[in-house]
Amino acid sequence: MIELASEQALTKGEILFAQDDPGETLFAIGSGSLEFSVLSSDGRRLILDVMHEGAIFGEIALFDPGPRTATVTATENATVWGIKNRDVLAALNKRPELGVDMIQLAGRRMRWMGQQLRDQVFLPLPARLAQKILYLSSNGGTQTHTIKLSQAELAEFVGATRESVSKTLAVWKRNGVIDLGRGSLRILEQENLRKMAYSELI
Repeated sequence: MIELASEQALTKGEILFAQDDPGETLFAIGSGSLEFSVLSSDGRRLILDVMHEGAIFGEIALFDPGPRTATVTATENATVWGIKNRDVLAALNKRPELGVDMIQLAGRRMRWMGQQLRDQVFLPLPARLAQKILYLSSNGGTQTHTIKLSQAELAEFVGATRESVSKTLAVWKRNGVIDLGRGSLRILEQENLRKMAYSELI
């Protein structure tokens, strides 16, 4: 289906589409990274995910065209490839086996979103924060012990205030679990962080 796709270049900070915009296109990231966020009814911003080269998103538009469920913003210069809903459906009519992959992708995304919602409701902040730091440190297919995010951005990832996140990070720094820099966080004791992330689930 690549012959049906059109390429679009994004500069850092540029919005690909906003929450509630009409959705009719499936996208794949050709290069760079994109941030996915939502706004609550009271105006609070929650970052759902950061995706990297090779990731596919917007699959809900294939089965149920309607308003976008999140805002997608380039965190660096990026390129995306987009395929219109009508073109994908026409291709699926010719190659029905491709539909299985699309359905599986949509199913994985819905399970992931459901888990995020459950964590947001039931897990305390330290566990949510530890899980998100571990996730971000391995996002993009490579393991890194340093993530480049401000404490305000981490707060948006876990749906908490910057103050509460800063207090939690300060405790972890005193205990030697992490180190903090300007706009960055380095994991020093990954196993201890993992225990804090998942102890609530045992």
